[in-house]
Amino acid sequence: MRQLLAIALLALAFSAFGHGGEDHGAPPPALSQSVAPRASAATADFEVVAVLEDRKLLVYVDRFASNEPVAGARVEVDSDVVSAQGLASESSPGTYVIQLAADFPAARHPLTISIETSDNADLLSLVLDTSQPPGTAAPHSHDWSEWAVWLLAAGLLFAGAALLLLRRRRQHRSPRGDQA
Repeated sequence: MRQLLAIALLALAFSAFGHGGEDHGAPPPALSQSVAPRASAATADFEVVAVLEDRKLLVYVDRFASNEPVAGARVEVDSDVVSAQGLASESSPGTYVIQLAADFPAARHPLTISIETSDNADLLSLVLDTSQPPGTAAPHSHDWSEWAVWLLAAGLLFAGAALLLLRRRRQHRSPRGDQA
């Protein structure tokens, strides 16, 4: 009897072993604000960050060596969405804005940005990715096979317990039946 119980417990213990590399810790905190699509590029002279906000393309330009904003530059952007070369207007030192006629569709868009200052000129190429952000994954769910394993284990446990009870009853009845 004890041997059967030990075998049953050992057989059921295998379903409790770990699997996969899932992290069951606390989920990462949600972003408090949405992150606008952005792209960046750098050369020996300039560093550029392009940010898409609504129907505006913001272009931040600074000097690569000193991180000083580049004021008074002529900034042009060429893209598949900006139909002609878009000349950016300076909103603050180092920040240039292009008003867009249409939204960028969800895709990867190559941008060519030309920068001309009084002492230098450069051409930068970058890619603006407006597709869905990587943090928007499907919610975690369990498929039926995971539940089926647990139901099968529970069924086997109950069947084993029922067989043990029936066997004990037969053993207890047979000596009494012989005495009568």
